[in-house]
Amino acid sequence: MCPSYVDLSVPLRNAGPPEPGGRERIKYYAHRATAWGMTWFFRGLRTRDLPDREGWAYERIRLSTHHGTHLDAPYHYSSTMDGGKRAITIDEVPLEWCFQPAIRLDFRAFPDGYVVTAKDVEAELDRIEHRLSPLEIVLVNTAAGAAQGKVDYVDRGCGVGREATLYLLRQGVRVTGTDAWSWDAPFVHTAKRYRETGDASLIWEGHRVGRDIGYCHLEKLGNLQALPDKGFKVACFPVKIEGASAGWTRAVAIID
Repeated sequence: MCPSYVDLSVPLRNAGPPEPGGRERIKYYAHRATAWGMTWFFRGLRTRDLPDREGWAYERIRLSTHHGTHLDAPYHYSSTMDGGKRAITIDEVPLEWCFQPAIRLDFRAFPDGYVVTAKDVEAELDRIEHRLSPLEIVLVNTAAGAAQGKVDYVDRGCGVGREATLYLLRQGVRVTGTDAWSWDAPFVHTAKRYRETGDASLIWEGHRVGRDIGYCHLEKLGNLQALPDKGFKVACFPVKIEGASAGWTRAVAIID
């Protein structure tokens, strides 16, 4: 039997609400608009000599490495990892981290802004009757998945806190993922907790675990609700950008 594939990526596009950090910009050049370039390159060629007077289609894109579905490198979270070593950038992420068996943890019932605990992870692992193995990829399906493309997307879904992230990493997990805008709880909810407590350790607590144990996570995944709880692999090789904190990826689930 041939495997089936589930596209876990969301497209880069001009439409939709802007995100913090700006909106991606894609400029499209159609075939008729670029015929002059072909005639310039091939001296003596005339536009009427081209099939349907067409040149080549291409695009110019202006965006952040954190736009669209992407893989964050440990360098995104801190300049150091593993207790003081230099944090690796996206071009240094081990390829074996990016193609592994995976599981899906269903956290859609948690309210927006909720911070997932280690006990929550353990309870979900018990529900799906699964024991983690080193390098397994762990995806969390949150309420944000249903809000993608909507104005309130960046404020939706739960986040994974320090305790829960450490729980995963101590069992050998090195790539995690979420369909939310961030691995951590949305900033609007964290900001409220910070105002109430003055505790700066609450800010980006899941990300900052990378200072202790270097790891990567996928953000802005799509279609997680279409996955089984287990029994699939994920491929999420990032675009190789020298010295960068993240790289875009066409994340795909492969179901045997």
